[in-house]
Amino acid sequence: MTLLDDRNWLGKVHSGGWVTSAGGTSTVRSPATGEEIGQVGVANPDDVARACARAAEAQRGWAATCYTERAAILRRAGHLFARHAAEIGDWIVRESGSVPPKAELETDTAAQECYEAAALASHPLGEIIPSAQPRLSLARRLPVGVVGVIAPFNVPLILGIRSVAPALALGNAVVLKPDTRTAVCGGVTIARVFEEAGLPEGVLHVLPGGAETGEALVADPNVRLISFTGSTAAGRQVGAAAARHLKRAHLELGGNSALIVLDDADLDLAVSAGAWGSFLHQGQICMTTGRHLVHESLAGRYAERLADKADHLPVGDPAKEQVALGPVIDAHQRDKIHALVTASVDAGAKLAAGGTYQDLFYRPTVLVDVTPASPAYAEEVFGPVAPVVTFADQDEAVALARQTEYGLSLGILSRDVMRAMALADQIPSGIVHINDQTVSDEAVAPFGGVGASGTGSRFGGPAANVEAFTETQWLTMRGAVARYPF
Repeated sequence: MTLLDDRNWLGKVHSGGWVTSAGGTSTVRSPATGEEIGQVGVANPDDVARACARAAEAQRGWAATCYTERAAILRRAGHLFARHAAEIGDWIVRESGSVPPKAELETDTAAQECYEAAALASHPLGEIIPSAQPRLSLARRLPVGVVGVIAPFNVPLILGIRSVAPALALGNAVVLKPDTRTAVCGGVTIARVFEEAGLPEGVLHVLPGGAETGEALVADPNVRLISFTGSTAAGRQVGAAAARHLKRAHLELGGNSALIVLDDADLDLAVSAGAWGSFLHQGQICMTTGRHLVHESLAGRYAERLADKADHLPVGDPAKEQVALGPVIDAHQRDKIHALVTASVDAGAKLAAGGTYQDLFYRPTVLVDVTPASPAYAEEVFGPVAPVVTFADQDEAVALARQTEYGLSLGILSRDVMRAMALADQIPSGIVHINDQTVSDEAVAPFGGVGASGTGSRFGGPAANVEAFTETQWLTMRGAVARYPF
């Protein structure tokens, strides 16, 4: 049996399914070739209203379902992601421009997210609180109700399922809005997996769409919580809209993560880590290494070797050949990348490698003679660009690393891990990796950034997921009705 045996997903409604028709249709295209590979429906505000109302109705029965059944459905979903990994991975490659190893990472992580969520269903959800009154006093966690999930194009399966799976496990219904550019691997795939896993009808809805769809989802009165992953600019709008409607918004936003290479680091390993951190998935990852801070004693050789590695990395269609980088998602993203690179060169930076493109294939790029004011250093590029800046001592390294509004991920390379730890203590960041590059995520680990990178860790592991997708209720019980003076 194939999971995605139809290229047209228009207006289909079923158990664990989606409601997409009134807003029209969107053509699914391969960014590598431009060819049409499918059609999906696009949801409009009326679709959103119907789906959210249906989800609110279905959620009550789902929350009342025994945790063992919810756990079983999540386990079956994990098995289905593993069983259909090749088919799903093929869609990730063709639809998002991923290389196959990155697609494999997505399917493996999706399965793991479901397995971890299955365990979450039986996690303790409360505590006994002391009370000065003769009563039993409890704080218990209850499902939010309907969770709205808005996921982006870059790592579509992981960035959808990491909210969908724990939210479902804890008894919520979910309305997922994937990006229309990756609506199959980031939306339809999730709906089909949970349909096959036996999720009750109406508990999960997938509504591909753009800004209008997202705005309707945030505003809908049946949605009590928004889990958003995307750009900082869009996240500010989502957060403001959610605040107007008095609902929580978990915001996982952009980054401009630094990799600090101290003077005692192994140069070859540092170059390899830096290349992976900047060029994986064409740099279209929120945790991408956007700033290479290298000690002045190593900087020249580091930049030279990084540029040589960039020049030799193959770029092409990952569905047809073995390459290191595929295409960026669309022409708008390509032009933004190139504009930042060009502006940096105009401001005095020099191209050590790359800076060119053909169609949507952007060459891995290394910039030297960069200053903190260079646009490709100061801003999130979301492309395969590695700006290299030097520092003279640790104080300067800390100052450079802190000189950003973002605070998502940080990598520090040193043979002295305690020295690296002391450095990390001085740099605000939601994630720190010592002796590794900046791109890493696991289903069991809390994930999130500070500053303009988001509102803090809220995905991964039982504590963060319970906090994210439940509400706290204080409950007291007496043996008899209390007596009062009047």
